[in-house]
Amino acid sequence: MSSEGNKYYIVYKPFRMLSQFIGGAPEAKLLSHLNFDFPEGIHAIGRLDNESEGLLILTTDKRITKLLFSSAKPHSRTYLVKVDRIVQPETLDILRNGISIRIRGGEFWTTSPCEVEFCEEPLNLPEVPERLAYHSKTTWLKVTLKEGKYHQVRKMVAAVGHKCKRLIRVSIDQLELDGLKSGEVREIDEKTFFEVLDLG
Repeated sequence: MSSEGNKYYIVYKPFRMLSQFIGGAPEAKLLSHLNFDFPEGIHAIGRLDNESEGLLILTTDKRITKLLFSSAKPHSRTYLVKVDRIVQPETLDILRNGISIRIRGGEFWTTSPCEVEFCEEPLNLPEVPERLAYHSKTTWLKVTLKEGKYHQVRKMVAAVGHKCKRLIRVSIDQLELDGLKSGEVREIDEKTFFEVLDLG
């Protein structure tokens, strides 16, 4: 799968930064504002929405979107999710077994079985503004999916009565943040990139 000259990076996308290099509102924070000299032709793979944080792949290799998200082989994504109120154990089973959510176009769609468990609040997280909620108690969850509809994790927790207050993607397959801090960038050699994502 050699691709002469292509570059591969991961970035910890900060909260309220768009997953793009150009466009958006005049005041929008863009990937081009990161303190890094990216090569020409760089683009984001598997975008995170403005309110989400964490692992984002950047590459000059135009094949990666199709290889990663349009192939027959599923690729897992893991998120740490802070939700409003205390989540009950039986709620985890509902999320694990699949739940109906509304997707683009207004249709309802049932999520595939996934992994959901309680987790501790991550250490040394960057501070971000959070919307005020009626309930002050919160719960952290670790959610691993092998699919990714628009705002899927947010819609899943909302469907069981919990508002998503923070969403951080920490891994895609075996590609992990691994200590990367908000706004930091790490280059990955091609061989390692293809191995940890099992792109063959």
